[in-house]
Amino acid sequence: MLKQILAKLPRKSSKSSSVDSATGSSSSSNATDVVNVISSRLNAVKRMSSSIFPASITAGAEMIEPQILFKDVPSSDKQNLFVSKLNFCCSVYDFSDPDKHSTEKDLKRKILVDLIEFLASDSAKFNESTVSAMCKMCASNLFRDFPPKYASHGARGEAEDEEPLFDLAWSHLQLVYDLLLRFLSYNSLDAKVAKKYVDNDFILRLLELFDSEDPRERDCLKSILHRVYGKFMVHRPFIRMAVGNIIYRFVFETERHNGIAELLEIFGSVISGFALPLKKEHKMFLTRALIPLHKPKSVGVYHHQLTYCIVQFVEKEPKLAGTVIKGLLKCWPVTNSQKELMFLSELEELLEMITMDEFEKVMVLLFRRIACCLNSSHFQVAERAHFFWNNEHILYLIMQNRQVIMPLVFPALERNIQNHWNRAVLNLTQNVRNMFSEMDPELVLACQEKFAEETSQLSLAAERRRMTWERLENAATYQPVANNISSMIESAPCVVAC
Repeated sequence: MLKQILAKLPRKSSKSSSVDSATGSSSSSNATDVVNVISSRLNAVKRMSSSIFPASITAGAEMIEPQILFKDVPSSDKQNLFVSKLNFCCSVYDFSDPDKHSTEKDLKRKILVDLIEFLASDSAKFNESTVSAMCKMCASNLFRDFPPKYASHGARGEAEDEEPLFDLAWSHLQLVYDLLLRFLSYNSLDAKVAKKYVDNDFILRLLELFDSEDPRERDCLKSILHRVYGKFMVHRPFIRMAVGNIIYRFVFETERHNGIAELLEIFGSVISGFALPLKKEHKMFLTRALIPLHKPKSVGVYHHQLTYCIVQFVEKEPKLAGTVIKGLLKCWPVTNSQKELMFLSELEELLEMITMDEFEKVMVLLFRRIACCLNSSHFQVAERAHFFWNNEHILYLIMQNRQVIMPLVFPALERNIQNHWNRAVLNLTQNVRNMFSEMDPELVLACQEKFAEETSQLSLAAERRRMTWERLENAATYQPVANNISSMIESAPCVVAC
């Protein structure tokens, strides 16, 4: 490059020595001008080079062989070697055939292990080119398309004992995830520089990986997303919005996603860090995303994490308990006993935190549903509903509002005593009835009289229906047969009035 620049400069013409001596001062000034031109052009070339290529590459990073260990190079070259190793690891291989590219796979694995050990030594320094190379390597290895899900397979979680599918490339993916987690956790990593590369597109692709069939990958992603959320404050609103969109698509469109439990587990810790009073955005996330998550059939897979998130909201703002209970009652499972058991457990946790004012707003709708559960033919549902009276706080709420609650529940208790098939449920029903008798015997007597009156009215109505059907059957018996009717019509004379 220097020779090309010098070749373009005007050459000095040959003159006699006398002329040279006469014009010495002018030639020296020309020489100075030539040096200035050369230096200015070299600076221009240098600026152009640094703007096109990263600093590590211009410093000779590509000239260092990635197979060299970090301990074998001086400290000044370690960063260049680090970038060289990252660039080498951008190559992705096919793991469906274990014998294909086996040498390259082994070499890549060794280099990844060496990178992890280098980060573990706390001697790494990250500039912008290093951050760029790291994000490029992670994107090349991690961001990929999953095979399509077929409707015949069913949503993951309908049978919780389904065999998970493991990724064949996990031996490399695990190392890449470990390297990315260590990189994001590094103290010397400047978030202002890293956010240029860990941007919205990078986060979206990261969230797409939560749909992986491999539970090991989802577990690694959970730690990484939590680290990203904690380190990059500028990306927090976008992460919340993107996760909300994933939940909306799952609830209202597909009901197919493998990582809902992991996403909710992350958001459990996020919700616990919300400041008071809660923002409108956070309350909308509760009502539009978390409560509708009770609808899908596969709720059993993530119900524990979902309950934890909702409890965190109610602990922050107890007035939200009534909103959550109304939402549960709207999507109550009528024919799925396992979901009913989960809903009853969640209701008990919410009632332990509810205030008296909020309880009075929902107690009528709530105990109508609990009365149905008391009469359930599934003995586990009936037992779980009776256990509400074993909770001291719930029993206190019932006692303070017994004038409203007891008339709603008493008929269900009486029907259980008369008809329920399970002995354990009968014993629990008798215990609850005894509690009511000790709580307010006069009210129990009034409820019993009302129940007897309603029972007699129902018996009379049933008898009237039976007699009505009997009259209809008798009337149908004496009607002429259709063939006889047609023959009578044919034999009748045709009289035409003219």
